[in-house]
Amino acid sequence: MKKAIVIGSGFAGMSAACFLAKEGVQVTVVEKHSTAGGRARAFAANGFTFDMGPSWYWMPDVFERFFAQFGKTPADYYQLERLSPSYRVFWEDGMTDIPSDYPELRNLFEQHETGAAEKLDAFLNEAAYKYDAAFNHFIYQPGLSVTEFMRTDVMRSLLRIDMLTSMHKHVRRYFKHPKLQQLVEFPILFLGALPRNTPALYSMMNYADMKLGTWYPMGGMVQVANAMHQLAEELGVTFQFNETVTGIKAWGNEAGIVSTDRQDLNADNIILACDYHHAETELLPDAYRNYSDGYWDKREMAPSCLLYYVGIDRKIENLQHHNLFFDAPFNAHAAALYTKPEWPSNPLMYVCCPSKTDTSVAPEGCENLFILIPVAPGMEDTETIRDKYFDTAMQRIAQRAGIDIKPHITYMRSYAHNDFVTDYNAFKGNAYGLANTLRQTALLKPSIRNKKLCNLYYAGQLTVPGPGVPPALISGEIVAKQILQKKTLKTA
Repeated sequence: MKKAIVIGSGFAGMSAACFLAKEGVQVTVVEKHSTAGGRARAFAANGFTFDMGPSWYWMPDVFERFFAQFGKTPADYYQLERLSPSYRVFWEDGMTDIPSDYPELRNLFEQHETGAAEKLDAFLNEAAYKYDAAFNHFIYQPGLSVTEFMRTDVMRSLLRIDMLTSMHKHVRRYFKHPKLQQLVEFPILFLGALPRNTPALYSMMNYADMKLGTWYPMGGMVQVANAMHQLAEELGVTFQFNETVTGIKAWGNEAGIVSTDRQDLNADNIILACDYHHAETELLPDAYRNYSDGYWDKREMAPSCLLYYVGIDRKIENLQHHNLFFDAPFNAHAAALYTKPEWPSNPLMYVCCPSKTDTSVAPEGCENLFILIPVAPGMEDTETIRDKYFDTAMQRIAQRAGIDIKPHITYMRSYAHNDFVTDYNAFKGNAYGLANTLRQTALLKPSIRNKKLCNLYYAGQLTVPGPGVPPALISGEIVAKQILQKKTLKTA
């Protein structure tokens, strides 16, 4: 039986492990932490359970597709709830709840701009086409050759998905009101790049948001990681926790040994589902790297994050499960993220309050808060800076939600660039991988295959298809199928 080693137990690593094990490959996952999940781990403190990373459950069809390939459904492992409203937006002049019901959402758009309801229909119909085209033709491609996109059906769809039009220009074809523009651009600002630099293809994210809905797995996003861990073990995958990979040994055109702080492990195939840049610069001998330091320095990164995990000893009435604070200048924060990277003077922010939906994540009568401020990668990270922005967040919540929560804090932990580097070896302390720009799409992303070692692969947010939880599931599947297609991996 052939052996494969997966380095890292995030969504991409566990996805790859599951697909390989299903086909009879003996898979070992090596993980430096004590639990599976990568950035989707959780921790408990003072009676609270905090998701450490992802908190939005979008694209439920991708999760359903993943589990279905193993004869399972998400419901076999966790309970999903659709959030209604999907989220709340705080503006400088008030707040807006974004309805999960589409007719109500149309009415909301129409209230802001005459004719916007019909324009929303047209906008989302086009976004639905892009979503279907992306998943049918592009997202599951390995991005190794232009020939992947030379089929007639693919070429036809390329003409309709707006790869050469910016999201900024595309949105303004439909909506004039600044609040509506911000509503449809927020996934881009928080997770990718400036709308001016992002292909209009990514309006498919608005279809995911406004039509497919915002969901929550009871118990937190860590339940998805726990589900994948359980599925992997059911398929025979072995996990080695609290074990750090220190290097990879190769001979000729093959990698053969993964060295850890405990032992050397032999493998027929190796998947680097850890940080791609770390793998290249710290685990591989220089002769086997795909990319130079200069290449990496030129990559445009998606934002990093300044995070706060906060436990409150009372309820907060004016927060929903997801809350977007758009009560600060949109363009100024965008410039601080992408144009001239610096700490923002007046940041937008996101506050998640999962205890609104799930009583298990906080003691009775308490609230669990996850506060996120998008910041540029590679910035100086000090306790003084963290304290300053925490005070800013507290002031904004007090102003918009009508309560000073500082006297009610029973637990607080911050998390930023230095922690992303320490915990995940994240390049420049990034949180979301590469920005979704045209120059970093599909074939132009870092390759999933090592160009010099025939049995070494990469998975995760710095390669195809890109950042986010659903793309991570897909990344692992793409890599596993590349390995399984090789004649050398026929199992005994």
